[in-house]
Amino acid sequence: MMRAKTAAGQAQPSALAKKKSIWKNKSNWELLLLCLPALIGYIVFNYVSMGAALVIPFKDYKFSQGIFGSEWCGLENFKWILTSTSMSRVLRNTILYGAWFMIVGPVVNMTIALLLFEIRNRKALKTYQTIITFPNFMSMVIVGYVVYALLSPKTGLFNQVLTFFGQPPTDMYMEPGRWPVILTLVNLWKGVGMGSMMYFASLMGIDTSLYEAAELDGANRFQAMLHISIPHLIPLVCIFTIMGAGSLINGNFDLFYIIPRDTSILYETTDILNTYVYRALSNGSYAMGATVGLIQSAVGMLLVVGANLIVRKISPENSMF
Repeated sequence: MMRAKTAAGQAQPSALAKKKSIWKNKSNWELLLLCLPALIGYIVFNYVSMGAALVIPFKDYKFSQGIFGSEWCGLENFKWILTSTSMSRVLRNTILYGAWFMIVGPVVNMTIALLLFEIRNRKALKTYQTIITFPNFMSMVIVGYVVYALLSPKTGLFNQVLTFFGQPPTDMYMEPGRWPVILTLVNLWKGVGMGSMMYFASLMGIDTSLYEAAELDGANRFQAMLHISIPHLIPLVCIFTIMGAGSLINGNFDLFYIIPRDTSILYETTDILNTYVYRALSNGSYAMGATVGLIQSAVGMLLVVGANLIVRKISPENSMF
């Protein structure tokens, strides 16, 4: 018995010695050195640029003078945002589109995932998954050409169908009121594939014995979906909601710039903060663009933290932190 204790006592220090000696092993340092270029690049292109983005909004930035040479201007750049005549329109579009996409996106993704989960034919399931996932891998530029091919005022398929049925053609690029629907459909069409796959993967992890027990109790497929499938998706919905809260004030630039083709007539319903900042940068207003970016980052962080607090208050086990 004493020998066993002695052996155990001797084993513990040796294990600690091995743990401490990891940093003395040459091969480990070689692996760490291999990571060094990537680490330096990450610091330079993320944290250094982040520091610049924190300074530029408070300076009268001029490209020729650089960040350190430009003069401080206090909150002048923030005053420009508050007094801009277009800011109310831009903020309205950004927030409303962000909130709408946060609602309609998960609902459609969950619906598609639940429908796919009910398919028993494996070949048909793979076919449907491939079809709905394919648009996710298409560049937004290609999607923009597809949308223009459908909505072009002269040669678009939509107008050809209207003409075939004796209706006058419609120039969609002159009617801002139609674009909230168009942008919603394009956003869903492009993102529903990967979005539904996340929920579908969660459904695949559910214990099949739950469905067997429900079937023995006389539950039909809709009842099993309502009481087993959907409750298992709630944690994933909470996580996606928390992560997506930051995008409430930070829309998809590609969607709102490429699809409407930056048509000024459509700005009433297609202009968001990201496209507004892009035009500011195009005109050389680097400080103004950096100011909007700083506000977006700060508000996005607060929204993520706030969404997590709400989820933690309602359902603590589903919060992120």
